[in-house]
Amino acid sequence: MRSERELIRHIRRLSGNAKSRAVVRGIGDDSAIVSLSPGFQLLVTTDLCLENVHFRRGWHPAPAVGHRCLTRGLSDIAAMGGEPLACFLSLGLPRDGLPKGLPQAWVDGFLRGLLSLAHRFKVQLAGGDISAARQITVDIVVAGQVPAGKAVLRSGARPGDRIYVTGSLGGSAAVLQQLYAGKKIKPARSNAHFYPVPRIEVGAWLRKKGLATAMIDLSDGLSVDLAHICEESRVSAWINASRLPISKGADLQLALHGGEDYELLFTAPKNARVPSRIAGIKVTEIGVIRNQSDYSAAIQILGENGKVRPLAQGGWEHFKRQR
Repeated sequence: MRSERELIRHIRRLSGNAKSRAVVRGIGDDSAIVSLSPGFQLLVTTDLCLENVHFRRGWHPAPAVGHRCLTRGLSDIAAMGGEPLACFLSLGLPRDGLPKGLPQAWVDGFLRGLLSLAHRFKVQLAGGDISAARQITVDIVVAGQVPAGKAVLRSGARPGDRIYVTGSLGGSAAVLQQLYAGKKIKPARSNAHFYPVPRIEVGAWLRKKGLATAMIDLSDGLSVDLAHICEESRVSAWINASRLPISKGADLQLALHGGEDYELLFTAPKNARVPSRIAGIKVTEIGVIRNQSDYSAAIQILGENGKVRPLAQGGWEHFKRQR
């Protein structure tokens, strides 16, 4: 493993390929300088990724870990209809002498995965921090911008709005389920569990067209994330199980509760013309927003048996016992 100063210089050299026009000054000073376009507001999001919680070295190759960690922040920016500008990486790494010391090759692979995705979306790594740690700890901050007053919030859904999702659901959870079962899975670039794609273009398009009344990214599971929109908008929701776009290899339960799909869930007015594909990504109508007083539960689901029942939240929660 390189020394701290050598590692910082190494990261700086690697990050030189991903430049953002918004970053006036990046790595090299005590703070980065980021310039917003006139008439825009700053978006800031942060995500913490821990070894053996969000990824496992035995399951996830280093480039996939870097990619997945940055995807989390970029997906948050997408859900606001924003444009990502810069990211900041704080990295805790096991040093030599600690249990399961980390080889430099793993660090290099992690950086390649993160910076490749950053380059794709013109996001510059503009700073961060490094520390020794008992296990790999990754904290990523992503800064973005959105026209003033135009960010798509979770609180804008209104009764009568239709509910939509992008892509398909449950695929990432299906892969994770197989990994838990001991199955060996090739971490191909096309596998959305290992290399999910944040829907930046879709979110920006919906914001520019003024179609989305509320929006959130599907990181914790449809049942949890739709409940967030209901709570913030003070509404309830009705969804049709038969309309859910379920990923190959997944089932209804994984589509509802699986999480880590990083698709967008959004609402739009009843009479809005929402295309079936946006930026090449499939869009599916799955339900409708209702008055909060219409149901005793935040979300009702029309099941495959033709019966309507309350949908309990069953997605990821950090302080609930998991498998």
